[in-house]
Amino acid sequence: MKVLLIGSGGREHALAWKLAQSPRLTQLFAAPGNPGIADVATLIEIDVENHEAVLSFCLSAGIEFVVVGPEAPLVAGLADMLRAENILVFGPSQAAAQLEGSKGFTKDICARYGIPTGAYRRFTDAAAAIAYIHAQGAPIVIKADGLAAGKGVTVAMTVEEAVAAVEDCFSGAFGAAGAEVVVEAFLDGEEASFFCLCDGTNALPLGSAQDHKRVGDGDTGPNTGGMGAYSPAPVMSAEMVERTMREIIEPTLAGMAESGHPFEGVLFAGLMITEKGPELIEYNVRFGDPECQVLMMRLKSDLLPLLLASATGELAGLEAEWRDDTALTVVMASKGYPAAYDKGTPIAALPAEEAAMKVFHAGTALKNGALVATGGRVLNVTAIGDTVEAARDAAYAAVDKVSWENGFCRRDIGWRAIGRNV
Repeated sequence: MKVLLIGSGGREHALAWKLAQSPRLTQLFAAPGNPGIADVATLIEIDVENHEAVLSFCLSAGIEFVVVGPEAPLVAGLADMLRAENILVFGPSQAAAQLEGSKGFTKDICARYGIPTGAYRRFTDAAAAIAYIHAQGAPIVIKADGLAAGKGVTVAMTVEEAVAAVEDCFSGAFGAAGAEVVVEAFLDGEEASFFCLCDGTNALPLGSAQDHKRVGDGDTGPNTGGMGAYSPAPVMSAEMVERTMREIIEPTLAGMAESGHPFEGVLFAGLMITEKGPELIEYNVRFGDPECQVLMMRLKSDLLPLLLASATGELAGLEAEWRDDTALTVVMASKGYPAAYDKGTPIAALPAEEAAMKVFHAGTALKNGALVATGGRVLNVTAIGDTVEAARDAAYAAVDKVSWENGFCRRDIGWRAIGRNV
């Protein structure tokens, strides 16, 4: 089967690495890809924002299946255009992708179908939002409604911080994404990421992970796209997984279908495990980054048939096989991230890969044949071990073999699980 993978980050490198292991794959293409993905796929230089160009390549190259990595092409309707030409796609329709593309849409779905989540209000006017914040008090959460590259959410611990976040949104800090604001109750508990494959009707639970959003050790500093992750998340016990499926995932799938937007693809539930049980923080309609990297390291099953079953409505009865080990990834980022950082800094050496360790490229390029850093998050150094501590130690041993003067990382990935003596 000829497959095209859309995307260029660490998530897509992990997907490409796993897809390339499938005996059902005949040829893997990636657009635009990165130097790590180039080891297992043929890179295609097309603008993935130009949906007509993507479709034209698919038709000319005989692509049978397209796997869309990032959220933006899904929210923009790429899957719809490809399906109209009878090309199989892993990823939701534009209408279903509103689960990530509009925070307000998701909260309305939760309210309509009784899905546990924080109380909320939607606002298109700053004064009304600010009045609501003063009435509710802090802590409180402010979210730009649309896609804001992971930067449109503020967990405000004071009213003043919340007001400033609202003013940022309506002043254009997040572009069109901030034209509407969702203000919601602060949920107290432990966060976890939970992933399911969906085919519009059926959901196949995949696995859990925990991300580390803050840039600094001890969960300090500003939020980022993610500085590291591990899987599985100890807080997601068998009972919590069962409740999440019954109380959150299954009602969402049924509600989306009833609303005329059946969901196909991967449903990524950002959860808060509270005293009452699992509550939904937000949905994403693609694999997490860097959670995908640890999930792919643990997945024993062939990924390609699972993604195909999601695209063809054939998930019922399927199961995924997983390694019991823990996988842990450390994100190496450019100094200055998530604020301004230098681009094009040289990466002199990477560690030799082993069966239990893999370096996924997230923001790299080749310049005159040499590897350079082009993004904020640049490398995902990922290892697997029989305990969280073993996976952590292996990952950091590999990090210490990376020769990149402009790189930095957190040194405490996995701290919460290790604190549980897992």
